[in-house]
Amino acid sequence: MEHLNSTAENPLRTVVLGASGFVGKSLSSRLGAAGAPVLPLSSKEIDLCKASAGEELRLRLRDGDALVFVSAIAPCKTPASLIQNLAMARAVCVAAAEVELAQVVYISSDAVYRDGVNPVSESSRADSDSLHGVMHRAREVMLSTTVRAPLAVLRPSLLYGAADPHNGYGPNRFRRQAARGEKIVLFGEGEEQRDHVLVDDVAEVIYRVLARRSLGTLNIATGRSPSFREVAQIVAALDPSSGPIEATPRKLPIVHRHFDITEMLKTFPDFRYTSIEDGLVKSRADSSDR
Repeated sequence: MEHLNSTAENPLRTVVLGASGFVGKSLSSRLGAAGAPVLPLSSKEIDLCKASAGEELRLRLRDGDALVFVSAIAPCKTPASLIQNLAMARAVCVAAAEVELAQVVYISSDAVYRDGVNPVSESSRADSDSLHGVMHRAREVMLSTTVRAPLAVLRPSLLYGAADPHNGYGPNRFRRQAARGEKIVLFGEGEEQRDHVLVDDVAEVIYRVLARRSLGTLNIATGRSPSFREVAQIVAALDPSSGPIEATPRKLPIVHRHFDITEMLKTFPDFRYTSIEDGLVKSRADSSDR
């Protein structure tokens, strides 16, 4: 990545598309804590799937705004949801082409990389064959060929945190199973190794990209990939009400994902990710379902 600001400086205003979502809420809170003006927009304010959404968004934007695009229908698993997600990106492209924005930040996903590529770095080919990965890559290309402002594309790995709405397999589901006194159920023996990132860290990286007005592509990953069994063991040790950890017959191939985080270390050398141990402690403390 390249920093256009030599020192950190809050944007004049940051418009967050998808502000009611998992990442959007966390980012809006981080911007507020920094005293940075923020306009949070959710689907209640603008339905980005509507044909008129581009013009509606343009009317809300000002010259000099930074725009963070985190809205998505996720996970994208059907052709219909793919089309909806592309329609959302089209609205952003229409609006961004008409306003002199200071910066656009797109929150993509590591799903743009194929399974089995290890270690993943920013130079790895973004040629996923999954609908979710294709959706994010298509939106990246749409923005890069349309937006005139400096564009930052951020590709987070698997996210977790207290307010996660998806309950996906991994830290979020394990924590909720433990809180209810249920078994923590693994796929197979939980052998797969994946990089899990606390949502607070994602918000911090986005904030730093905004403050330095950075452009380019950056993966958001810790560089550490524990197995799902290791994560389950940490969760069980934190919650005395947890049931046992249970293996189940594996239905899908084992796929590991590791990251080379050299670019992150170069881009923000003083930043340190929250460890999975500390992140799970924080998620449990912040959760309302304990």
